[in-house]
Amino acid sequence: MSVLAAIAVLALLIVVHELGHFMAARLQGIHVNRFSIGFGPILWKYQGPETEYAIRAIPLGGFVGFPDDDPDSTIPPTDPNLLKNRPVLDRAIVISAGVIANLVFAYFIFVGQFTTVGIPQGFNFEPGVVIPQVVTTDSPAAQAGIKAGDIVLGVNGQTLGSGEAAEKELMQAIANSPDQPIQLTIQRENNTLTIPVTPRVDDNGVARVGVVLNPNGTVDFRRPNSPVEVFTMAARQFQDMFMRTAQGFYTLVTNFGAVADQVAGPVKIVEQGANLAANDWVNLFPFTAIISINLAIINILPLPALDGGQLAFLLAEAVRGKPLPSRLQENVMQTGLVLLLGLGIFLIVRDTTQLNVFQNLFQ
Repeated sequence: MSVLAAIAVLALLIVVHELGHFMAARLQGIHVNRFSIGFGPILWKYQGPETEYAIRAIPLGGFVGFPDDDPDSTIPPTDPNLLKNRPVLDRAIVISAGVIANLVFAYFIFVGQFTTVGIPQGFNFEPGVVIPQVVTTDSPAAQAGIKAGDIVLGVNGQTLGSGEAAEKELMQAIANSPDQPIQLTIQRENNTLTIPVTPRVDDNGVARVGVVLNPNGTVDFRRPNSPVEVFTMAARQFQDMFMRTAQGFYTLVTNFGAVADQVAGPVKIVEQGANLAANDWVNLFPFTAIISINLAIINILPLPALDGGQLAFLLAEAVRGKPLPSRLQENVMQTGLVLLLGLGIFLIVRDTTQLNVFQNLFQ
């Protein structure tokens, strides 16, 4: 069920993004002839009065199609409601609406969380440190058999306390043992295990095992005092998550080699979402929000085949006073689409082969 929930989140966010484009066009009276989730062969479609709605085989996004360049369209090429005949500002609104929709949706995810679950007001610390994520399958932790959701209760026979102090104690024990095995006492569901793991020195000279660490415990929630508090808290949470996500993209651009292995495709995102949902369904709220923000930031980058690339063409048109040559735009967009699909397929294959279920087949 947790896997289905994570897949549903991804599908929902793609629908939200494409609905942003679709609604921005239709509200301006611009003709739209296709609304598609995914790429490639059509699995299901419905023909409306003007628009064909479809689900396609390759789940790497979606698109809103316009009849501007459709040879089968019966709309005259001089129709003022064709997208290409609209002013630059109208087209820019349509192109940027998907990004805006994802950002607005992320904000309202937090509104929904604080309304239904409540406002966090404290944390009940319990003994140990939670491992919500094992970063890569070739990390020392993964090779030792540590899994997402494990709780570290002790290290080298010494019981850990609780809270941030326990987290710092575990981190210190790892940092002090480069290339030397340490014994971790792990609670996994109802079982207690002792797992040896050997920290590996990274490029910065710091010994790591390749996991994310969080204090163990549960969050206390209270009912919101007013709608104003809900919207204010949601705004703060959204701002904090947006800034941290943007900083992550900045690090990816400026220090790609150090974080390239953390770039995740759809399979890895579903796996992480499933792990979070399995631990606590409430985690689906921030998971959905952060993926929606990521989708918005990725699409606004000035890269071919992305919304940012199309906005770059519009900017060039506004500066030049006329569009760039059609052949140039088509070649750039087609090349970008091929590269984007290639990257998506690569990430799917890589992340699939790193799944525990897949790897167990070869053990």
